[in-house]
Amino acid sequence: MVHHHIRSTMIEPQDCDDGDEHETLPLPTLPPMPRERVSLQKSSICSRSYFMVVMVFFHVYIINVIVLLLYVHYNNGPGDVLATPNRDEASRGSNHHKPPESHQQQSDSAFHRDMYLLRLEGIRVGHVQKVSLVPDKVHEMRTLSLKPLLFEIPGFLSEEECRVVVQLAQLKGLMESQVMVPEGQEELTEQLNLSPEEIFNLLDLNQDGQLQLQEILTHSRVRDGIWLTPEDLREIYAGLKADPDGNGLLSLEEFRSLGSDAFQRFLQQRGVKSSQLVRNSRHTWLYQGKGAHQVLRDLKKRVTRLTRLPSTLVDLSEPLQVVRYEQGGHYHAHHDSGPVYPETACTHTRLAANTSTPFETSCRYITVLFYLNSVEGGGETAFPVADNRTYEEVSLIQNDVDLMDTRKNCDKSNLRVKPTKGTAVFWYNYLSDGQGWVGEQDEYSLHGGCVVTRGTKWVANNWINIDPDYQRQARYQQLVSQQGEEDAEDEGEQSQTSPEQLHTADSHQEL
Repeated sequence: MVHHHIRSTMIEPQDCDDGDEHETLPLPTLPPMPRERVSLQKSSICSRSYFMVVMVFFHVYIINVIVLLLYVHYNNGPGDVLATPNRDEASRGSNHHKPPESHQQQSDSAFHRDMYLLRLEGIRVGHVQKVSLVPDKVHEMRTLSLKPLLFEIPGFLSEEECRVVVQLAQLKGLMESQVMVPEGQEELTEQLNLSPEEIFNLLDLNQDGQLQLQEILTHSRVRDGIWLTPEDLREIYAGLKADPDGNGLLSLEEFRSLGSDAFQRFLQQRGVKSSQLVRNSRHTWLYQGKGAHQVLRDLKKRVTRLTRLPSTLVDLSEPLQVVRYEQGGHYHAHHDSGPVYPETACTHTRLAANTSTPFETSCRYITVLFYLNSVEGGGETAFPVADNRTYEEVSLIQNDVDLMDTRKNCDKSNLRVKPTKGTAVFWYNYLSDGQGWVGEQDEYSLHGGCVVTRGTKWVANNWINIDPDYQRQARYQQLVSQQGEEDAEDEGEQSQTSPEQLHTADSHQEL
């Protein structure tokens, strides 16, 4: 109740962004009324007593409100790490997910829940709201979709800022965004000691006892980093004689006859082109902390104001990634973050996990994407299932039409954002847990970069990393803070090492 009172006192008048037009009608003119003196009577004892009672209750109410405000202030502390969620957070349909187990065992945990994430409201598709990101300028933020919660901000960067970021990336040098075949897959399989039956059950998404083309394709793209089409897979089946009956389905017996690296060996023998990779681009990472170029530091501050999250979380996230797509470059549809299960750790908090886990994923709560130039042809950012009524992974490939294939089927995506110089788009990769923290992965955040048909495409990404496991995130922040204090003591001055430097280009998975 106190939170509602505080919120209501901070509401500011806003322009009407709904596009509705209201016509003002003139009021009719009334003839003057004769004035009469109204006789006033002295207040009776009853009315005076009533007045005194009302005033006493009013003053008691004011005193209670002040006491409650002071209580909230001193319990949260002036250095509260995260912002308070808005009052509508718990009432949204996407927030009715069961919170992580660590949230329910607060009494037994070392860190009590005193941190919360503010989440912006989309209202509806097409809604425009004003945001103040830089002095003496107001930006317009438009809602592009609600699933995922996605916004667009034109003019987020100036032309000069775009030029500086591109030049800094060129000065540092860009590397290939993806190698041909990721290493370490066989070692991971051996560590997990998975049998062919267990692997088969993992791949059999609909549990019908057979592996469809789309189930194998999804596995191969994640495992090998090669974007196979249904036609490619049929060719591999024929070359390996993996599908004797030719029905395009693999039974458990047929799957067991294949070696775990059969696909990789076949693809290496046949040869793989860069256009057949999941991602065809070059990229680099730019540090944004103390000592970095002023444009890069200003950009990080602007992202902090845009997302309305504390600078602590932004500082503990990844550096700025700058990506260049040449003509023919693309990035097939993917999720920036993976679902976090008990056996999965977030990459950025793995040092604070206290346990070894076989799987890691990049826990990117928010993606902020900047367009550094206007592309001559193609290069849109596609969201294949944005605002779809349902999401089913096996339905992404139907009748050999692959919605995740950004080289062929971008025009079939529900939403495409045209790259315009200086524009930024940002979205949430996770839902809320309904208690002011990170919930389940938002599967509708599936997105990709359409093939560039003419010219070159330059983009940059800022990811804000937050662990859905509250205890791990809090423990990680404590470890970083302690490390900073130790470095400051050793050097006799404030540490020059930013938490951002703890992240390396290889420490985050390119999902």
